[in-house]
Amino acid sequence: MINAPLSELRRALDAREISAVELATLFLDRIDAANPALNAFITVDRDGALAAAREADARIAAGNAGPLTGIPLAHKDVFCTAGVLTSCGSKMLANFVSPYDAHVVALLKNAGTVMLGKTNMDEFAMGSSNENSHYGPAKNPWDSTRIPGGSSGGSAVAVAARLAPIATGTDTGGSVRQPAALTGVTGIKPTYGVCSRYGMVAYASSLDQAGAFGASAADCAALLSAMAGFDERDSTSLERPAEDYSRDLDKPLAGLRIGLPREFFGPGMADDVRAAVDAALAEYRKLGATTVDVSLPNAQLAIPAYYVIAPAEASSNLSRFDGVRYGHRAAEYGDLADMYEKSRAQGFGAEVKRRILVGTYVLSHGYYDAYYLKAQKLRRLIAEDFRAAFTQCDVIAGPTSPTTAWAIGEKSDDPVQMYLSDIYTIAVNLAGLPGLSHPAGFGAGGLPVGLQLIGDYFAEGRLLNAAHRFQQATDWHTRRPAAFA
Repeated sequence: MINAPLSELRRALDAREISAVELATLFLDRIDAANPALNAFITVDRDGALAAAREADARIAAGNAGPLTGIPLAHKDVFCTAGVLTSCGSKMLANFVSPYDAHVVALLKNAGTVMLGKTNMDEFAMGSSNENSHYGPAKNPWDSTRIPGGSSGGSAVAVAARLAPIATGTDTGGSVRQPAALTGVTGIKPTYGVCSRYGMVAYASSLDQAGAFGASAADCAALLSAMAGFDERDSTSLERPAEDYSRDLDKPLAGLRIGLPREFFGPGMADDVRAAVDAALAEYRKLGATTVDVSLPNAQLAIPAYYVIAPAEASSNLSRFDGVRYGHRAAEYGDLADMYEKSRAQGFGAEVKRRILVGTYVLSHGYYDAYYLKAQKLRRLIAEDFRAAFTQCDVIAGPTSPTTAWAIGEKSDDPVQMYLSDIYTIAVNLAGLPGLSHPAGFGAGGLPVGLQLIGDYFAEGRLLNAAHRFQQATDWHTRRPAAFA
């Protein structure tokens, strides 16, 4: 049952071959055994999980089960969960127990899922390696001396090591797709606005989007179908009909045009990643797809544009953490201003402080036009590049990450090198497009490589269909780390 896909878990639960309580206990015991080595979870809610599993068993017995009823899952610790710690991987919120559920959490709870716990993450979702967590880094199950990617690294590790069959994440500049690639699982970020941001603690509001992790595209499709939906409490939530992202999974790929941006295949991609990506594209051609050359001429500007826009929004969003209403408050201070300064100095980690300072600077008088306004103009140009490319192709493909997972501590002293690890993913967020990463092979040292697929707005179904057909023809997504097989 540990390595079974969601379809098999659903069949076994409905056939009463295993109860939801037994299934939850199986994964909870696995977390107890493996999490000390992996640090994937910040909080494990055994009592809450077993209570939810009992409710799921009652629904199954009454014939009211849905596709996810009784299925265990993990939530990234950026989603508010009623009665359970929501820390965002930060000392600032190390004692914050949310009084309400995020919209995504509520939807999945209503679907009958069983929340096992909350997963580790870069503090306030700021990072590409999971090393910025107040609780220490999550470890890549393929090599525990290496990072799993970030910021949703804990969720990716949980699925890769089968501590949970599915998990939620958030993606601001690649934070679902990049860790999915580096840990050998599938991850999808939908079009901006498809999933509500209500109750999802904000980093950069115009970029943040909830996403899904699973071992396969089929598992991600089932999870995303339950997560997506309009929410009037989120002004950026899109009012669209409910969509079943599993409906076209088996559609043939004949006639699918895959665009290959020349900017994604230049210098900077490691040789082992290039070999795996080329082999994956060859497999797509065998399945009936054709590849065409396209261009995203402003793609190289995505990193500088992102690292102006995202810190600016973070500077605004994180101003609410002042030691007054909730969160960390300094034990000793002289006056109100001193309390603000000491609480924020003690509560925030180094990377969060760096981005707050950058964001405050680019929004300040005299620099707004020179930096922030110019970055927003570049954002528009990047979106227009994608629009032009999609007149020539149906999906865009390329590497998810320029390298495989690097050693813990290898890039900690060089923030710019860390930022460059997201070079292929950030433009997707700036344009608000959907993106997916699926396992495409292995590089040096047996470390996973991911292939990124990018779609036009609301093309999640097409991305999942392409990845699913690829996974029917290959077995990369079924490989498990030897220590956690």
